[in-house]
Amino acid sequence: MALISDILLIAGALGATLYCYVLARRLRRFNDLENGMGGAIAVLSAQVDDMTKALKGAQFSAKSSTDSLESLTGRAEDVARRLELLVAAMHDLPEDTVQTAASQTPKPAAAAAPETAPTTQPPTATADGEPMVLFRRTAREAAE
Repeated sequence: MALISDILLIAGALGATLYCYVLARRLRRFNDLENGMGGAIAVLSAQVDDMTKALKGAQFSAKSSTDSLESLTGRAEDVARRLELLVAAMHDLPEDTVQTAASQTPKPAAAAAPETAPTTQPPTATADGEPMVLFRRTAREAAE
């Protein structure tokens, strides 16, 4: 009886040894850096690092664009205030002064042409189809 139990114990130990050996080989292949999941995990980790760098670059770019847009918006608000003041000042002028000023302004050459000639509008887009942006810079803005 003791002999049979010893034989079964040895057989169980050999079976467990064989099972552990097979699992160790599978685990080694699974963690292989070239063909197994270890390689896939390494590639994904590198991609996460690259995406993190790209995200930081995009955040920096967005912040600089936001700062630039805030600056331009502030300048546009200042110009809008000045224009409102000029329009308000024009309403305060007497009518005869406004009519005199309008009659003293030189007529454009296109207005002097006969009425049969087609009038052309100033271009509003470039050859690429992009809208044209026209603005006048003040001497102070040009100095900056």
